[in-house]
Amino acid sequence: MMKQIKISLAVFALLVLFNNSGFAQGNGSKYAGEFLAIGVGGRALGMGSAYVALVNDITAGYWNPALLSKINYPQLSLMHDARFGNLLNYNYGAIAIPLGKNQSIGLSVIVNGIDDIPDTRQAAIYYGNELRIDPDKVTYFNANDYAFLLTYSKKQNDKFSYGANFKVIRRTLGDAGDAWGLGFDLGVFYNPYKNLLLGANVQDITTTYVAWSTGKKENISPTLKLGSAYILDVPSIKGTITPAVDFDVRFENRRTASNFNLGPVSFDFHGGLEYTYDRLVSIRGGYNEIGDLTIGAGIKLPKIDIDYSFTGGFKDDPEKLGNTHRISLIFTLEEEKFRRK
Repeated sequence: MMKQIKISLAVFALLVLFNNSGFAQGNGSKYAGEFLAIGVGGRALGMGSAYVALVNDITAGYWNPALLSKINYPQLSLMHDARFGNLLNYNYGAIAIPLGKNQSIGLSVIVNGIDDIPDTRQAAIYYGNELRIDPDKVTYFNANDYAFLLTYSKKQNDKFSYGANFKVIRRTLGDAGDAWGLGFDLGVFYNPYKNLLLGANVQDITTTYVAWSTGKKENISPTLKLGSAYILDVPSIKGTITPAVDFDVRFENRRTASNFNLGPVSFDFHGGLEYTYDRLVSIRGGYNEIGDLTIGAGIKLPKIDIDYSFTGGFKDDPEKLGNTHRISLIFTLEEEKFRRK
């Protein structure tokens, strides 16, 4: 309990810092859209979030809008992600529908929240020279982030697809204020040779501006996500082995907060590997951008896919922020009357 309170206080301090400092105004607010970098789907997290070229279901609305055109039936997805020992709850829901021979549309909703954050600003009292906290004067508030993504995708031919997101962001921070933002993502996919898959997604391509009720502003700078994957058929083990590699390229001058940088441009690496047996059961492993190993598993049942993934927090101190568990479901209306025409 005390550990969670300490973490909550640390998070609160960061929130106040970002809301009241120069980061929340002017040009290029670092990390303003960080909650949008968490990702969606148990399969993706199990592979270290190396998923920009590989995604082939409803979660393409987040990973690469170009690939939403791959769905042939309407899909519904739900996900719950308990992060940092259940301190932070990250939830996702989406619906997608195929249109005609080669188009799809979808709507995704992401909710990221911390509840019951203690506010001790009015609870500090002094006993002589000693500062103490009066528990009766501690108040609590919630901090929540919301993202709504409307996706359009078109398969131009058997090798090339493209798609885009229109994105609305909503942020609330107790009685300190609330904010709205608008942005766009643009994705492409190319299949140059057999089972080789290449993808790219430019998130916040025009820079996403978030305006707070206090008059302050945040900018979410563009992020270029590049991905590749290769699906290797292995008849001897009745399955497929799929390695995937992604790179995130950012322009926020992150420097030491990234894997590698060239001046203001930073690069982060994701890698993953998946083995699928008989198109039914999958096991996964990966390496994400903060250096954590991830693992996961999934099962494909009639009309429903169930995926689970796990990561154990930061590598330097696995106990620092606890573990992250993610469970996601994808429901497919796999009936002939709903099939893409």
